[in-house]
Amino acid sequence: MKADPVIHLTQTAALGLGGISKRFGSFSALRDIELAVHKGEFVCLLGPSGCGKTTLLRIIAGLDSADTGRITMHGKDVTHLPPAKRDYGIVFQSYALFPNLTVTQNIAYGLKGRRQDQRQRVTELLSLIDLAGIEDRYPNQLSGGQQQRVALARALATSPGLLLLDEPLSALDARVREHLRREIRSLQQRLGITTIMVTHDQEEALTMADRIVVMNHGVIEQIGTPEDIYARPQSRFVAEFVGRANWLPGVVEAGHCVRTGDVSLQLPDSAAVKTGDAVQLFIRPEAISIEARWQGGRNAVLAQLISQELLGGFCRLTLSVPAMGNLNLIADVSRPTLAQLRLDQGQRLPLTLSPAALRVFTDEAAA
Repeated sequence: MKADPVIHLTQTAALGLGGISKRFGSFSALRDIELAVHKGEFVCLLGPSGCGKTTLLRIIAGLDSADTGRITMHGKDVTHLPPAKRDYGIVFQSYALFPNLTVTQNIAYGLKGRRQDQRQRVTELLSLIDLAGIEDRYPNQLSGGQQQRVALARALATSPGLLLLDEPLSALDARVREHLRREIRSLQQRLGITTIMVTHDQEEALTMADRIVVMNHGVIEQIGTPEDIYARPQSRFVAEFVGRANWLPGVVEAGHCVRTGDVSLQLPDSAAVKTGDAVQLFIRPEAISIEARWQGGRNAVLAQLISQELLGGFCRLTLSVPAMGNLNLIADVSRPTLAQLRLDQGQRLPLTLSPAALRVFTDEAAA
């Protein structure tokens, strides 16, 4: 599950982390972290507050030191090098611009060489981030989104081999955040710069990353593409932290089925189970099909509508299934489907839980 299949200290890895651990007194912040990040890749460290993702980023940057483990950049051991000797640029949540310096002076802060060359580099970068013409403004004359783009330009000024982003969008309002995450992703792809971003926002990770590293309590729960993480979670934590989840407890019975309440649900052919196993079935809300009329068939059940919540382009239904011991399920339906169904509170609805959409966790794995 948790380890990246690529050996982390190979020459091909832009960044390799091997056995990284960190304690603060009796608290274990990181435990034996293994990760390989490839050249040009955008990797998100995703997890709740306190999971260790920011500590890991600070160790990569050399702002904190690991208790054990090794860090390589393009095959070079940088474990004990100070931050200034590591080839990266960094953008923080708080922008961290110098308030008494102009945009030009902020971006050029780490540049060496002639002032004319620095000015030309600043002009190039401002054009790159679509902020040409603000060279002589001060940070307090800029919006939050503009300040963060200037911070991004400063991080890119020295053409680093690695870009580190520490929750760069969390201080911005929703509309600016959505716009800027598209800009950052587009810029990263154009430049081909290897990027690691810390975030607790699953939507940011799913829309921006090539791969997501889901962390919890100082360990890596799962590494995978956004599709892997969302559609094929390998633990209950990942399933619940990324997206919404339905859980159906049951016992495996003959015929590759699971009995939950009075219902026998057919499993996908790929499910590796043994008769008598206690399991938890997992299905996403959008994978539950709402039928206009009862048609029967595999994995069809009747449910009662408890409530409905409009969430922009879709509606989330809360449903109770009597044959499953009044187990509650949530199902997401599109607005056109909702209009066709013409639902009323308390209405009985036929549901289908497609075998292909069900994933099986043993009770131990789901705990």
